[in-house]
Amino acid sequence: MRQHVNPLSIHFNQIEGLTSLSEMFGDSKLNLHLDIGCAAGDFLFDLALVNTSWNYLGIEIREKLFKNAKLKVLEREIKNLNFVFGNANNILNDAQSKFITKNVKSISLNFPDPWFKKRHHKRRVIQPEFVNVLSNSLKKGTLIFIKTDVKDLFDYMNCTISNDFNFKVIEKKDFNYSESFNPNKFKTNREKYAIVNQLDIFERIYIKI
Repeated sequence: MRQHVNPLSIHFNQIEGLTSLSEMFGDSKLNLHLDIGCAAGDFLFDLALVNTSWNYLGIEIREKLFKNAKLKVLEREIKNLNFVFGNANNILNDAQSKFITKNVKSISLNFPDPWFKKRHHKRRVIQPEFVNVLSNSLKKGTLIFIKTDVKDLFDYMNCTISNDFNFKVIEKKDFNYSESFNPNKFKTNREKYAIVNQLDIFERIYIKI
């Protein structure tokens, strides 16, 4: 579902008050994974129901998808999963959200909106300013995962992150998924679609050093 929502709209400048991790999750001391652009959260539901030793937090800018995911969490009473609505750049750059970047162990950006037109590239979630925020606030050892089926977008994200010397690439072949947020290597709906349609998938893992 690529329903276009302009992330630069003033509608997203106002950040809703975020509750603490202890209010978001049943056990706030568990490892925390953040999924940016989580859509309806299907991927996170798959993870949270199996990997109960992790907490999962999704950020989604499309309000209808966010509300559906939030409602489903409440209905199922899942204690290690929660969702936040809004522009991830604005949320994580806000002073009241520092507790998220301070505690997060890993971040994923799976198949974000490519915003194909050049004049719209400024709407892409990965921006130099955003990477700088992460560079200055994430703890050493925090991982960032990017994945897309759009080569131009991958090159753009990879270049933007790699230009910050606080992040280093980890080769996928050397990465131990069993200790990550996704030990069972669950796939998002978009990744399943890309595989079925034999689309190339581009991905990379970075570590804060």
